[in-house]
Amino acid sequence: MASGKEKKRKREQDGTTQPKKKVAIQTASEPAQSSTIRVASVKLDNSCPPVIATHPGLCLPSSVKFQAYTKPAPSNPKQKRGKHATPPTSSFLLHSSSHSKLDYTAKEEGPGGRESHLKHYVGVFDPATGKLSVVEARKMAVRGVVRSQQPREGDLQSSTASKNMLELRTDLGQAFGTKKSKKALAAIAENAIADDSRKPNTKAASSQAVMTAIGEITHTMASKEELQAAADAAKPIPPGNFEAREIQDVYTPQGLIGGELLNAIPIKDWQDAIKKGANKMLTSAFIASRLNPVGEGPDSTTRLKALRYLEFLIKFSKLIKGRTPKIPAPDKLRQLLQPAPEPIIQSIRRKFSSNQLIDKFHRDLLYTYCCALAAILSNFEFETSKLRYDLGLDDKQFAQYFREIGGKAKKATGAEKGTQVQIAVLSLPLEFPKVRYQRQR
Repeated sequence: MASGKEKKRKREQDGTTQPKKKVAIQTASEPAQSSTIRVASVKLDNSCPPVIATHPGLCLPSSVKFQAYTKPAPSNPKQKRGKHATPPTSSFLLHSSSHSKLDYTAKEEGPGGRESHLKHYVGVFDPATGKLSVVEARKMAVRGVVRSQQPREGDLQSSTASKNMLELRTDLGQAFGTKKSKKALAAIAENAIADDSRKPNTKAASSQAVMTAIGEITHTMASKEELQAAADAAKPIPPGNFEAREIQDVYTPQGLIGGELLNAIPIKDWQDAIKKGANKMLTSAFIASRLNPVGEGPDSTTRLKALRYLEFLIKFSKLIKGRTPKIPAPDKLRQLLQPAPEPIIQSIRRKFSSNQLIDKFHRDLLYTYCCALAAILSNFEFETSKLRYDLGLDDKQFAQYFREIGGKAKKATGAEKGTQVQIAVLSLPLEFPKVRYQRQR
């Protein structure tokens, strides 16, 4: 056993040892550096602003030089502006052709995009003075397009050389080939149809008569492209600008609904409810989920009217029951679509029914209209469960209707573990279902 005279060391109270060195204390003669950063100025440069550019999917070389182009922004006196909002007076564009094969173009995001309501700033901090200068920047996206090129002279010479080589092989086979190879070459020469520009006198009279008859019969036949265009025109899909380069220009509320009908849609009750923060009682799950984001976002008046028109279409879809649903009496139809004005009711009745019946064509047209409006109001990407519940469609039926307007429907992992949700995305280039042509037996 240890002797009783040995003393145990005492444990430190806080577990830390006091430093033996003295701590340097700042004297009064040394000035204290301020930790506060003051914003000296906020500049709004519309002529040559700084640019925050992204290039998704591109490996942009550092040697690329861009040329800047500006264009005065169109003035819209009817558009309501915020009290402190200063809209840009010009639109900005960057273009570069310095690459050997690609043309690069940087554009700003148009209205209705995901980040169109955000503003970006660049700050320059001076550590000596502690001041920060802030300049408003433009958020742009760089896209690359392959430049069209003419074929090289070497390619043309190689194609000519290959033709000469085929003729040489034919001559070589005639001179040194076996009887079987010579017989095969003779059969090829007999069955060949010579080109008119190279050998105009070698075609027999019977062959000319056959080709003339075939030309007279087939010159009035539609080509495959014309058949595809006719099939697309007969499809129950909403009208759109399918040659547009921006996705927000393909389907627009004005193009789907019409300018006069869009102005006649009432939204005053929704605007008052959004300002007061009150919960509006709605029968549609999708409309309820998009009311506040649309009402508080950019271009809220037009988008709220498009949302109210989508609510009218969802109510009208409740009539689709059985094989040939019928339009009810005018009083019941007004009660179903309230508070829709009379021009909106008559427009919906004429557009989505025929002879007071909702046949398959008009039913499909109604569902594709709902898909297009839902894509516009959700920034062209949304989860489909609420809209499918409102329309009474399963995931396969909804995916088919969304593909008809050029979009895609894909599966994604849900918020809860082990669940999957359906995501609908509308992006360029649009991919429509192709018409299948069955061969004759």
